[in-house]
Amino acid sequence: MKTYLPKKDEIEQQWFVADAEGQVLGRLAVKIANALRGKNKPCFTPHLDCGDFVIVVNAEKVTLTGRKDEQKVYQSYSGYMGGLKERTAAEVRARNPERMIRDAVWGMMPKGRLGRQQFGKLKVYAGPDHPHEAQNPKPFEG
Repeated sequence: MKTYLPKKDEIEQQWFVADAEGQVLGRLAVKIANALRGKNKPCFTPHLDCGDFVIVVNAEKVTLTGRKDEQKVYQSYSGYMGGLKERTAAEVRARNPERMIRDAVWGMMPKGRLGRQQFGKLKVYAGPDHPHEAQNPKPFEG
């Protein structure tokens, strides 16, 4: 018996909308990363992109458990001496709320060409509106 490998034209990619309001950041990120990779489908193959597109709305209303708003630190480094910037999760949420979800999902994706391609199918928006109505996205259950 041979192992089944889906062909490129057999892979169906759908669009989903995930509402981050009231969701815990890490738990939501796991579900999103699995959907981007296609691990929720029976045709999952690790070396093929069979995942779906995911739109995340209300990114500013995602929940962090415990005292992570004050204790969790996001770092960015410019490459120069003294160029390390550290911001708490509360500051990141106020300035760029999409970054919290993007960083959490990126940490769960495979590193490499395929992982970057799959990560490109993630669209994150701070508010409740998104410009992808033409794709007829379905609600995301995870």
